[in-house]
Amino acid sequence: MRLKAALPKLELYLYAAVLYLSLLWAGTWIWDASADNVNRKVFKKSVKPGWHYFGRKMDVADFEWVMWFTTFRNHILFALAGHVIFAKVCSLISPRIGMDDWYCKHRSLIYGLYGGLAVLVSMGGGFLVLVLSHCFILYSVALVKRKWIVFVVGLASLATFKMEPFNTWQEGFVTGYFDLQDILFYGGSCFTILRCMSFALENCEKKDGNYTFTDLLKYNFYLPFFYFGPIQTFDQYHVQANNPNLTRKQREMWNITTRALLHLGAILVVDVFFHYLYILTIPNDMKLVKQLSDWSLAGLAYSNLVYDWVKAAVMFGVINTVARLDHLDPPQPPKCITMLYVFAETHFDRGINDWLCKYVYDYIGGSHTNIFKELVATICTFVVTTLWLGPCELVYIWSFFNCFGLNLELWVDKIFSIPPFSNIEYAIGEAMSRRIRAVFGALNFWTIILYNILALNSLEFAKLVGKRLIVQGFPLSTLSVLFVTYCGVQLVKERERKQALLDDPEPAAVPPAPQDMPEEVGKKKAE
Repeated sequence: MRLKAALPKLELYLYAAVLYLSLLWAGTWIWDASADNVNRKVFKKSVKPGWHYFGRKMDVADFEWVMWFTTFRNHILFALAGHVIFAKVCSLISPRIGMDDWYCKHRSLIYGLYGGLAVLVSMGGGFLVLVLSHCFILYSVALVKRKWIVFVVGLASLATFKMEPFNTWQEGFVTGYFDLQDILFYGGSCFTILRCMSFALENCEKKDGNYTFTDLLKYNFYLPFFYFGPIQTFDQYHVQANNPNLTRKQREMWNITTRALLHLGAILVVDVFFHYLYILTIPNDMKLVKQLSDWSLAGLAYSNLVYDWVKAAVMFGVINTVARLDHLDPPQPPKCITMLYVFAETHFDRGINDWLCKYVYDYIGGSHTNIFKELVATICTFVVTTLWLGPCELVYIWSFFNCFGLNLELWVDKIFSIPPFSNIEYAIGEAMSRRIRAVFGALNFWTIILYNILALNSLEFAKLVGKRLIVQGFPLSTLSVLFVTYCGVQLVKERERKQALLDDPEPAAVPPAPQDMPEEVGKKKAE
């Protein structure tokens, strides 16, 4: 009922105007800070020559983005393009040699062979042996069919890549050195552990027999997902990759092409922004940050979260485009940070989020009605997340606050769902209830931003933003930023309302039954 509550159009137009003008205003502050301080000492480390003809320098503070779309762009595209071409050649040759049916049923084996060969060429035989050893260990555990043993062994295996001296010892399996080595080593190894755990946990659920070791290898060595993710749980991949029906839906190729062009457009937009707004370099210069206005800080914190979402959406989008060409349905891109005003939906990697929900959060929390089980489920989820990200002080702080925020959100929601609070909400009406909830949503939104810029920037930057917006900026800056955020939350709620009406349309009003006319009633009485 609350989701479908409507507001007057004039009110929504006001919210939209306030939001877009405020974002434009904050953007001008960041623009000025970028242009006026380009020659600072801190900027010289991460602001490099860009568009020579326009005299613009480019923010290259994010190594991951530079790796994907500048320095190692050709290497990554070559590997992914090789996968697509290899799969296409096999699909064209198989009908001519009478193996069309065999290819449709065993194409996952073809993908796995190419992926294993690519890993061997890129990282060497030592790394391949290391990965296969972890696969064999977790496959052996899977045969026991005890979930708790799978978690103990799986998380212990993951910890060996996150803690000394085990990670250094395992790094020794890779001979030589090249720029992408660390990224490929830790990406391939850690994603392998999660995939093997997914395989083992699904095998525990299998009642008749066991999945084979070949099934695990085909799943793990699917090249588009191997180094960079996203994680697709074994049950989904096994069904999709072994589906012999390769007929595409109507307009499916059009949708794939459209998404690919959309990702290309996003890459170009980010490239333009990096030449004018140095949003990644400015937070590294705390002397400059302290001189910025409250609006600049708010815009800077928000833009860093938006950029991280765009980066995740584009990187996973490129990989997912290849996966869709292979007739797979990969995890969806993360939900836009602008749309997030509840902790329950906050994630930047939907694959990891789905994995954690399926095997940890939902498994322990059950129906999510028991507060104690819910607390245990969220704590366990963030413990695994902490291990995945790599235990350190900053990750501990990030995990604690996000776990606390999620539980507080759940407790408040349960409290307000029981009388007398539920009766009060019903009495004030749907529209007013939506406005009050949007106020809490605005507070939640900035809590999410402050908690997550810890991981994206630094603890010092997060503390400064919080101090300026909450303490020193009160009441003017605090209330004005919250009002702008409130306007944004209302626009998000309006979008959710329209989507809810499309998914579950309101039943059409039944016209009242026609009543007898007065003349007809008089005739009936006379009779």
